[in-house]
Amino acid sequence: MSFIRTVHSTAGNGSGASAATPRPSRPATTAVSEGGSEPLPASLTLLLATGAGLSVASLYYSQPMLGVIGTNIGASDTAVGLVPTLTQLGYALGILLLTPLGDRFDRRRIILIKAALLSVALLLGGLVPDILPLLAVSFAVGLTATLAQDIVPAAATLAPEKQRGKVVGTVMTGLLLGILLSRVISGVVAEHFGWRAMYMLAAASVALIGVVAWRGLPRFRPSSTLTYGALLGSLSSLWRTHGALRRAALAQGLLSVGFSAFWSTLAVMLHGAPFHLGSAAAGAFGLAGAAGALGAPVAGRISDRLGPEIVTRLGAGLTALSFATMLASPWLAPNHRLWLIAASAIGFDLGVQMTLVAHQTLVFGLEPSARSRLNALLFTGVFLGMSLGAASGSLLLARWGWGAVTLLAIAASLAALLVRLWPGARTAR
Repeated sequence: MSFIRTVHSTAGNGSGASAATPRPSRPATTAVSEGGSEPLPASLTLLLATGAGLSVASLYYSQPMLGVIGTNIGASDTAVGLVPTLTQLGYALGILLLTPLGDRFDRRRIILIKAALLSVALLLGGLVPDILPLLAVSFAVGLTATLAQDIVPAAATLAPEKQRGKVVGTVMTGLLLGILLSRVISGVVAEHFGWRAMYMLAAASVALIGVVAWRGLPRFRPSSTLTYGALLGSLSSLWRTHGALRRAALAQGLLSVGFSAFWSTLAVMLHGAPFHLGSAAAGAFGLAGAAGALGAPVAGRISDRLGPEIVTRLGAGLTALSFATMLASPWLAPNHRLWLIAASAIGFDLGVQMTLVAHQTLVFGLEPSARSRLNALLFTGVFLGMSLGAASGSLLLARWGWGAVTLLAIAASLAALLVRLWPGARTAR
């Protein structure tokens, strides 16, 4: 089975492709600097989407298991709530410090190294004895799971310009399904085999995708010769230069606050009264979110045709409206509350993912030679928002209950919509 594709580069960034020396252990590939005019093969798109999904899923396996983990190792709700917080902080830091390397070095090599390190971190997660080493492992998982953010710019580089939104949307569907279905899988595995088994299974899945990527990914021609220090220094210049980037990072970060507050507290809320549900039930809500994630390719196609601005506004508006429907839950019977929460999850996940795909389409078109750095800045904002949402959501749930978490999500989503509607936003298109 092979996903190999020989890709011819264009002069999109000022340098042509040259044949690389074949590796003795695998078929020859061509170094890629920019996608050609031919559509990307479905097999390679599937590889990228699967790799993105399995790697980013590592960030979210713990969320439905928090109640089980806390009981098993004797950790308080506050302490175990730090697991998703530190994972998201590690991811944000890894995006900022590691993802820019994709502009300087072969992305294929970076993807393979991170896959190996992530597998080791997940394996250790299944072996730790108590909460403190688990928190350290959670941070390491976050750092190395930035593998997903090397795959997305790789997809944008391989795709023809006229199909970039569609290809990025398809890869993002894989990534987002990984986020959402990870909760379903981890909930079921934890309930039947224990939470440690989930970490072991995750380690094996990432190792497998690393092997497939070694066989299937072409090598990528670096688009920059800057040193590591200069790469990091250029982040501030890119941030100052591109107002569309700043607006995208702020709006998506705000949406991520509500998204993370909901998902990082859902399992704990359902574990208590009046539901008393286990990790499998909490994880099953990921199926509702997965239904929303399927709209990502559609959002990419609309962005290709009409520009991303309209998609960002529609997505932010849908997110705010979906969160607002949960305000009615206190007046409903427990079973009806669960149905309302599931329906809201479909809506706000679709809104968040629509907006994210549109923001990526917008950002990747700003400066092709700096895609990894632009992606790093966008997702630093996203996962800082995720970290803030996880921390504040846990605090609000403990002190004021689920209603306070809902109000936070609504306020953050409305703020994101305001950012997209603010005068001057049209320049982003």
